Amino acid sequence: MAALRIQVRLSPKSSANRIDAVTRNSEQQWCLRAKVTAPPDKGQANTALIQLLAKTWHVRPSGLSLVAGQTDRNKLVEIDEDIAAEIAARLEAWPQT
Repeated sequence: MAALRIQVRLSPKSSANRIDAVTRNSEQQWCLRAKVTAPPDKGQANTALIQLLAKTWHVRPSGLSLVAGQTDRNKLVEIDEDIAAEIAARLEAWPQT
């Protein structure tokens, strides 16, 4: 499987680090709503997002990269091809909202 890209709507400065929702958009791409406690200052929220996703999916953070949205709430995260199939299977099993 090729690298997987996931859209994320990130809310920084939240009360907890968590993924609130997993959905698919009209093009059938994965979309997540996530919250992190880190502020949107000097990339802290972006780093916290990568750490949250890695912890949630039990993968190494280096397998995830932020490819768009560095200064925006709407992010695009790319998952390395060596773990993309595993993450896609986990997202399929996640309750959809």
